[in-house]
Amino acid sequence: MSDTPPRTIAVRVWDLPTRAFHWILALCIVGSVLSAKIGGNAMVWHLRFGYVVFTLLAFRLLWGLVGGRWSRFASFVYAPGTVMRYLRGQGRADEHLDVGHNPLGSFSVFALLGFLVLQVGTGLMADDEIATVGPLNRFVSGAVAGLATHWHKDYGQWIVLALVALHVAAIVYYLVRKKINLVRPMLVGDKPLPPGTPAATDSAWTRLLALLLAALCGSGVAWIARLGE
Repeated sequence: MSDTPPRTIAVRVWDLPTRAFHWILALCIVGSVLSAKIGGNAMVWHLRFGYVVFTLLAFRLLWGLVGGRWSRFASFVYAPGTVMRYLRGQGRADEHLDVGHNPLGSFSVFALLGFLVLQVGTGLMADDEIATVGPLNRFVSGAVAGLATHWHKDYGQWIVLALVALHVAAIVYYLVRKKINLVRPMLVGDKPLPPGTPAATDSAWTRLLALLLAALCGSGVAWIARLGE
């Protein structure tokens, strides 16, 4: 019986727009949390970070439909039966469940994106009753604004932080226990995989498309931000 490890090749899994989204989002989450904790004049930056996060989330929604193969939502929306087979270690080779987001990782991704959308949405309506008011605050009742502010400052903040911590813990677990580095592919785009594994498209054209979509999303967010002026 041969002990030779299976041959692998570098396969493009994460296209450049997805990688940029990931790392810019991470920096903005850190920046938004720190600016909120500092308060005072730093709240101007809290709003700015929030608008960037809003833009990123809008972009990711679109990119999940037209982006690289493994960035598309269709590649990591799994049927319950597929999830159960994965948990039992019975995933089929042709399913490529460990190329992009595996069934467990997909839950984490969707949960984080969903709660970030909720966090941004409540922030747009919030009013800290000091100096910071979301641009959509004037379009909702005082009761709704109060609920949005409470969620944004309390439950929402801690849930997002907990999900981020879980995400980091999973990365550490895979690195320490399974000797799988999940960070490097998100930096360079490629992952060592068996020959024949489908690669994500990451061409000059797709990058230009991503830039145009990001600009479109940014313009929409800027328009919403100006509603509060």
